[in-house]
Amino acid sequence: MRERELIEGLGLEPHPEGGFYRRVYTSPHAHAAAGGERPTVTSIYYLMTAAQPCGRLHRNRSDILHFFLEGDPVEYHTVDAEGRLRVRVLGAGDARDLLVPGGWWKASRLPEGARYALVAEVVTPGFDFADHAFAEEADLPPAHRAALRQFLG
Repeated sequence: MRERELIEGLGLEPHPEGGFYRRVYTSPHAHAAAGGERPTVTSIYYLMTAAQPCGRLHRNRSDILHFFLEGDPVEYHTVDAEGRLRVRVLGAGDARDLLVPGGWWKASRLPEGARYALVAEVVTPGFDFADHAFAEEADLPPAHRAALRQFLG
């Protein structure tokens, strides 16, 4: 199974959002950010599998660039600052990258029948769990509660 090869070959571990990950880069350069000093950039590999097909709804202060690397298409569900829900599918057609600005809610999901998707993420300023929050029911925009409940922990 390709999923097992990727987990072992890339040294991936379980991610708190679901799926598997490994940080592959942390910049040695610092940046003053709202939550304190952060590396200017960090990056990870992120793998979703049929056994763990959803990434929990969360937001981060930093911008996150996502790059589809291999596997089946993966859906990204985002909620912008105005409460608009958008769904973008990476790995289908020309859709190979996605920017999620800091402060937006984001969740990911493999469509039914998909086996896996491997994505690289680049976070700037660099990722720190102090800048991260998982969504709760009260955080969901009323107009999109039904669609987003599947992504709550």
